[in-house]
Amino acid sequence: MRQRSVIPGFGLSLGYTAFYAGLVVFIPLAALFIEASNLGWGELWQTISAPQAVASYRLSFGASLVAASLNLIFGLLVAWVLVRYPFPGKKFIDALVDLPFALPTAVAGIALTALYTPNGWVGHLLNFKVAYTPLGVVVALTFIGLPFVVRTVQPVLAELEAEIEEAAASLGANRWQTFRRVLFPALLPAMLTGFALAFARAVGEYGSVVFISGNMPFRTEITPLLIITKLEQYNYAGAAALGVAMLLVSFALLLIINSLQHWSAKKTGGK
Repeated sequence: MRQRSVIPGFGLSLGYTAFYAGLVVFIPLAALFIEASNLGWGELWQTISAPQAVASYRLSFGASLVAASLNLIFGLLVAWVLVRYPFPGKKFIDALVDLPFALPTAVAGIALTALYTPNGWVGHLLNFKVAYTPLGVVVALTFIGLPFVVRTVQPVLAELEAEIEEAAASLGANRWQTFRRVLFPALLPAMLTGFALAFARAVGEYGSVVFISGNMPFRTEITPLLIITKLEQYNYAGAAALGVAMLLVSFALLLIINSLQHWSAKKTGGK
């Protein structure tokens, strides 16, 4: 007897999926490549390899990797506390994690700038500058990327019963051995997924960074801002060329991260 599907029709579902993916993903990407191709190979290479563009790549991808790495560490700690420990105000803290999702990025950028300027609430307590430096870019990208790691790791951690840790301790394992040999292999695929999501979110971020960075060419200018600048100058082909460069590099990095995730999940499942 043929099993009845809840969703009617594989052909209809597949057709809608292909139509939606083409309309939202493939057609815009194709348009981006077509617009960039109007420059010609020589001018295209000159645009994407210009010193100002290279400096913006270095800041955008470097700050995104640093922010995603910080989120990987602190996101795991936040998820651990929320899952493992009861404390007053836990639900409020749990809801507060999603604040970067709900807060407009421009508002987040203004708030972070007000906090970390030399005369801000936090900035005047520090012996170093945060706002209008690459460090400020990292702070903004860390702020907007933290929920991705927390919400990815949290449900996996909730499924790992505390009895597993107690069993490891009863067999003589210390805390580090319990984490490294029992918890870490189970959490690694989710951690890599959260890292990839936080990195992808950070690479394309604009609103929260544009205020705190100061937008100084060769120092604190991110690639999305350079793209916006070219669009304001009606240089659509140049903006598309920078977009293609970012897309290819981001795709390569995400491919590496996803391959590591697949490898770790396969290795864990094979044990």
